[in-house]
Amino acid sequence: MTQPIPTVAVIVGSLANGTNRKFAGAIAKLAAGRLDFRFVEIGDLPLYNYELEADFPAAAARLKAAVESADAVLFVTPEYLRSIPAALKNAIEWGARPWGKNSWEGKPASIVGATPGAIGTAVAQTELRAILSHLGAALHTRPEVYFQVKPETYGDDGAFADAGALHLLNTWIDSFATWIARLSQPAILARAS
Repeated sequence: MTQPIPTVAVIVGSLANGTNRKFAGAIAKLAAGRLDFRFVEIGDLPLYNYELEADFPAAAARLKAAVESADAVLFVTPEYLRSIPAALKNAIEWGARPWGKNSWEGKPASIVGATPGAIGTAVAQTELRAILSHLGAALHTRPEVYFQVKPETYGDDGAFADAGALHLLNTWIDSFATWIARLSQPAILARAS
């Protein structure tokens, strides 16, 4: 029996179409055949307000369904002002609500991020790890991917062209796939039958 490819809900923390969305797209190309990336839109979520829970917003319900139906979650975060973007924090808050229905609990998850800067989103990722640990996500922590984008990073097709990037990200993909399989084996096998 062939093992199904694990599905990964990908949440890009930036609403812009720039650095981190391009980075996530290149990882998706590289991971094809090992991980099935499914991008989750967060730009249409209203700002979190507990008073909205009584008539739970459709966009928030869609986010929760996408996370819950996936085998794992990948957070691709930029670093804004030494922190995570407000849009990403908002998505995490909606995913944790309503009380007692935390979509992040026990979900295999990993964090990556890219920037032209030298520290490659390290501070934002540290903050995000603290939040996700508090929410009970099963965090994949190594290898860490604090990625500095350079002119030679991508080819004309948007795929990774740099040998160092390919090595790091292939290692990360294999490690994340192993982590997901270790934590999700019963769910993945149930989908195959």
